[in-house]
Amino acid sequence: MDLLGCALDSPKSLLVVNANADVAALVAKIADRQWNVEYVPTNEAALALAQDRQFEVVLTSETTCADEDLDLLCRIRLLHPHTRVIILAPDAAPSSVTAAMRENAFSYFTAPFALEHLQDMLQHALEATSWNEGIELKSATPSWIRLFARCDYTTADRLVQFVNEIGEELALEDKTNLSAAFREMLLNAMEHGGHFDPGESVEISYLRSKRAVSCRIRDPGEGFSLGEIPHSAVSNPPGDPCAHIELRESEGLRPGGFGILLARQFVDELIYSEKGNEVVLIKYLDK
Repeated sequence: MDLLGCALDSPKSLLVVNANADVAALVAKIADRQWNVEYVPTNEAALALAQDRQFEVVLTSETTCADEDLDLLCRIRLLHPHTRVIILAPDAAPSSVTAAMRENAFSYFTAPFALEHLQDMLQHALEATSWNEGIELKSATPSWIRLFARCDYTTADRLVQFVNEIGEELALEDKTNLSAAFREMLLNAMEHGGHFDPGESVEISYLRSKRAVSCRIRDPGEGFSLGEIPHSAVSNPPGDPCAHIELRESEGLRPGGFGILLARQFVDELIYSEKGNEVVLIKYLDK
């Protein structure tokens, strides 16, 4: 018998703490026969079970506060450094979200959250490999966060979710628009600057003042000029918003090319550096 093959094909294990009916139904829906799922009523029970068994993913309960779940995260990671912990919390403060990032939480959701987003993150968590170094928090204050993110789709999705939670206190429209613009520019940086090479990283700074929120993204690429990117919708002539699509198809590029154009609609200012490998997004809060 091929023991290695059996190990590779064995179901992934998920530990769920005090799930409400909606979360339990979601887990049951997507787990099927591919995951082994254990349910426990408390963080204490989760830690006791983790003493003897290793789980790929631990999903906390939205009934416990962020500090309790951060304590569980730290204790489990001491036992099993590669366990991926997704925190569900009843409310969020930027300090709790950045603490979760510092302790290498896989993701963070504040209730109420979209179940489809949680489903996507659970699947990322069970499928991701070598994820620990994906997001490296360098410094964090209430006004300024600086980090590095590895150039891959899973890390991008994780980081966008963290940024959503950091901006929890923003008005819903401002939060939604800033998140959409940040995602577009982050993926642009990872694709065109980092070529989705997991060995490369983008640098991100998130700044919050009384009057504005800004995000700075710096990629490892050689840069570009806005006037020299015919594969992007931003370069299309007036009256022909899809002119770039044929060029993208001929060059074998993925569908898209609307990132810069969309981001400009979602924020108040979008500023590129002279070299073109740094972009700053600014959303004013006191208009």
